[in-house]
Amino acid sequence: MRRMSFNRFFKMRSLSSLIVTVVLFLLVGIVNHDFLAARNLMQTVNSSVVFALLSIGIAFVLIIGEIDVSVGAVMGLASAVSASLIRDGSPWALAIFAAVAIGIVCGLINGFGLVYLGIPSIIMTLGVNGVVRGLIYVYTGGKWVENVPFAYKALSQATLGGITWFYLVTIAIAIGGSVLLRRVSLGRNFYAVGDNVGGAELIGIPVKRTKISAFVLCSLFASIAGCIYVSRIGFVTPIAGNGYEMKAIAACVLGGISLSGGVGSLFGASVGAIIMASIDRILVFLKFSSDYDSTITGILLITIVTVDGLLEHHSIEKARKARLLAKTAEEGSR
Repeated sequence: MRRMSFNRFFKMRSLSSLIVTVVLFLLVGIVNHDFLAARNLMQTVNSSVVFALLSIGIAFVLIIGEIDVSVGAVMGLASAVSASLIRDGSPWALAIFAAVAIGIVCGLINGFGLVYLGIPSIIMTLGVNGVVRGLIYVYTGGKWVENVPFAYKALSQATLGGITWFYLVTIAIAIGGSVLLRRVSLGRNFYAVGDNVGGAELIGIPVKRTKISAFVLCSLFASIAGCIYVSRIGFVTPIAGNGYEMKAIAACVLGGISLSGGVGSLFGASVGAIIMASIDRILVFLKFSSDYDSTITGILLITIVTVDGLLEHHSIEKARKARLLAKTAEEGSR
């Protein structure tokens, strides 16, 4: 009963967030007519691809009821390594493989720290975030990684109907992944662990392996996002990806994923990423300073977490009252 109401609420929130974004688009379009131009709308969608991949990755971790704040740093290291390898003439496949390997290793470290050392995910991933950030500075020497070949940067410009192939593939992954999560055993295990970890253990679900898998997938998507980031931007700074984890988490919750676990979809996460990209675009067209970006993201995240907590409390209280009424009715019938 509780989970059904949760699912219904978060699906409604995902739809409501999208509707609010459309309304904001229309209002800003009234102020600045160029905002509703097809070209700008396409750019908004295309610019969300990196956030979409990060959000899809974090979705796995949130669904199991955990959190990962290291994805921005993982993306930054993956992008720095892949960019330098491509710049120096290494095969693209080798550069992408190196980035993916970084993601898998970071995911394994996060997962093992949580599962076998008993370190809370927020602490574990925060620590990994600091370590990886330090590695980025060591690897780059605190300098930008520049001069990425034009051919690699051109990959992000390839489009179909104005939408980049990168984004089309990302959406295909989001939709396909959402379906698979509901149909394959590993996907169902994610939801079961997030819904009730104790119950999942009782019915034989490999909870430890499931949690580690979620963190590996999360960091894997972050590393892929890093490769696409290099193609889109064309250079990498030592602070690349800084703060992206907060936006990705906000995107997930806006897209209908519960911070309590057990609810949400990868497609919802990608929708949330578009919403976050739209907010960034709106700030640009309203001529707000980029300094407000982090402030607005923080306010939005606090609001989302507050609403999520209130909903959880309300749901628990409602379930408790229902059990109490049922017990009272049972005793009265005796």
